[in-house]
Amino acid sequence: MLLQDRRGGPAGSTFPVFHSPLIGRSVSPAPSPASPPARIVIATRESRLALWQAEHVRSLLQQLYPACQVELSGMTTRGDQILDRPLSKVGGKGLFVKELEAALLNGAADLAVHSMKDVPMQMEPEFSLVAIGPREVPLDALVSSKYASLEDMPPGAVVGTSSLRREAQLHARYPWLAVTPLRGNLDTRLRKLDEGQFDAIILAAAGLKRLGLGNRIRAVLPAEDSLPAAGQGALGIEALASRPEVAAWLAPLNDPDTAACVRAERAVSRALAGSCEVPLGAFAEMRAGSIYLRGFVASPDGTRMAHAELSGSSADPEALGLKLAEELRKQGAAEILAALGS
Repeated sequence: MLLQDRRGGPAGSTFPVFHSPLIGRSVSPAPSPASPPARIVIATRESRLALWQAEHVRSLLQQLYPACQVELSGMTTRGDQILDRPLSKVGGKGLFVKELEAALLNGAADLAVHSMKDVPMQMEPEFSLVAIGPREVPLDALVSSKYASLEDMPPGAVVGTSSLRREAQLHARYPWLAVTPLRGNLDTRLRKLDEGQFDAIILAAAGLKRLGLGNRIRAVLPAEDSLPAAGQGALGIEALASRPEVAAWLAPLNDPDTAACVRAERAVSRALAGSCEVPLGAFAEMRAGSIYLRGFVASPDGTRMAHAELSGSSADPEALGLKLAEELRKQGAAEILAALGS
């Protein structure tokens, strides 16, 4: 499905500390590459949030290359189709990217836009992440029409979440709450909340803000209470590794600080077999030129949890991530992972 005339508008930010510096601002035309692109096709999922993300990248590309025709190719992934089971039971995050990668392989698209937290930690060698854009709010958010905070919720109140990472942290910090699975795109999850199926739900703050739904957020959960997933809040652009010209086109959209942080986070997750089946969080921030990296691994019920944090140079973020993964193993992650069969 080719989508040529859609226009999306980034929503305003109420959390400027993490707000993308490219959102809502003009981008100067890029210096002409050896072969300026005449046409670029972006593969995207067809959910409202995915289309917003692809439209955002298209807008930036059109500012960089005014003479270029930039089109969207929308498609439905297996992850969008399977809504009755948790991702951890049906194949994990790869379900959201396979169809888009197929479009890259067969030449139907030049690039694909993803939420970085949905990109599998182990990518096939045919593909490359050619740009990681500036990060939106990377934290989780509480959405509820009844309660202003998780602490306010009474015993037995039902909280919906889509990830074992959030579930484990909720069990550990708020053991009196009933945590249940929640699937579907963002609009579907909000509808289920509004229908009364849940007392509250936990979502990524970035998705709500990008769709102009920041007013639904009752509280942004600090990383100390709900450590984000690797890559949360960042957009990644994928292309074929065999097409260096696409990487050159996209280079102006890469944010070095965000890319370094995301690479460190993904290294932690990759080293610990991070997937939808493992409750694992990793979150990096730039502080005074260095990366401050935190991570955890837990049992799904939250009764066992290993935490670690460290700071280091941004020159080799993968090495920093591997170092944190080793520290997590020393703190008990190895035993937790063994019990999970990872």
